[in-house]
Amino acid sequence: MNLDLLTSSLRKASQTLALQNAQIKNKALLAVAEALNNNRTSILEANKKDIEKGRNNGMSESLLDRLLLTDSRIDGIIESLRNVISQTDPVGEEVAGWKTPNGLNIRQVRVPLGVISIIYESRPNVTVDAFSLSYKSGNAILLRGSASAYNSNKEITRVIKEALAKVEGGIPEALELVDVVEKDHSDVDQILNAVGKIDVVLPRGGKKLIQNVVQNARVPVIETGSGVCHLYVDNEADLSLACRIAENAKIQRPSVCNAIECIVINKDIADKFLPVLQKTFNKRVKLHADEAAYKILQKDETVCLATPEDFGNEYLDYECCIKTVSTLEEAIEYINSHNTKHSESIITNNYSKAKLFQSKVDASCVYVNASTRFTDGGEFGFGAELGISTQKLHARGPMGIKALTTTKYLIDGEGQIR
Repeated sequence: MNLDLLTSSLRKASQTLALQNAQIKNKALLAVAEALNNNRTSILEANKKDIEKGRNNGMSESLLDRLLLTDSRIDGIIESLRNVISQTDPVGEEVAGWKTPNGLNIRQVRVPLGVISIIYESRPNVTVDAFSLSYKSGNAILLRGSASAYNSNKEITRVIKEALAKVEGGIPEALELVDVVEKDHSDVDQILNAVGKIDVVLPRGGKKLIQNVVQNARVPVIETGSGVCHLYVDNEADLSLACRIAENAKIQRPSVCNAIECIVINKDIADKFLPVLQKTFNKRVKLHADEAAYKILQKDETVCLATPEDFGNEYLDYECCIKTVSTLEEAIEYINSHNTKHSESIITNNYSKAKLFQSKVDASCVYVNASTRFTDGGEFGFGAELGISTQKLHARGPMGIKALTTTKYLIDGEGQIR
């Protein structure tokens, strides 16, 4: 990979794109949406190669699900892209403005970040999401997907770039995909050390990938989370509601970062709740239970005694740990010491407890009586997302268009000197 050549081209593209108005950018994105629809056959064929390779390499079914594209999923990708198109362009938005005593007019306005790079695993839909958000917000982007999704990402990128090249005002140079060589991560090291060439890097994937980026990057990083998400069932919870939410948050799509990995249960209702939960899961989820929960659960092949490594683990599969606590305060303390600051939820009918949970739990998204599966750019009305930021600086939670901008001050004077 010739990173200097790539980033030089991306920088020029970002400077051109930053000057374009919403109408021109939306026209280009509409052309991309149409091209994705017209080329779905070739995209699905490329994805089929990745799926077959993954299955031959022993990839689990839950991880294969993250990699899989279908007609309906392509429909969803296009719908997300159209949602991004419909949103207000943040570039040039005046965040604040005032006049100083000496007559200077100061305005704080939104501007693009510049050149972004995202390093991500599987999930070829991220290719379109990341591109559309960066393009709409006036940024150029360097994509570094995983080897497991390379055929899918390559075909999607080809379709996007060809569409941009055909539309007036389109800038195909604003998107580049790294040619991935399996088991060779030297390109990642180059990206992480591209000071002055790449403005920000985002990791999106598992714990190992994220830690590598955060610990080794010399360029600014926005940490997007692995998701060790918890569901706390309070002793004043509607147990039927709790079971329904637990089922959705764990089983609907266990391979994603907003699925729960641990159910925390108040001991006062454990005897009532655990049998109902076990019946609801119906042997679809392996339960790693602490000692108190293990004594209550009916023993079968899906129940085992948890080890210390289970608490704080991201399974990304049909597995979940069970932790029992005596009080709300104990639940909050446990969650804050084992989570990844992603998404947490409490099930309770007590308003005061709900507000205390939301105030004290340290996470980007904290729910009351709802599934953590809603932590998503589309569900939040952003159309798409570049990732879920689990840090506190610059951006936090689902990252939409505005999260890909920064601000600068524009100052107009009439000859003032200091």
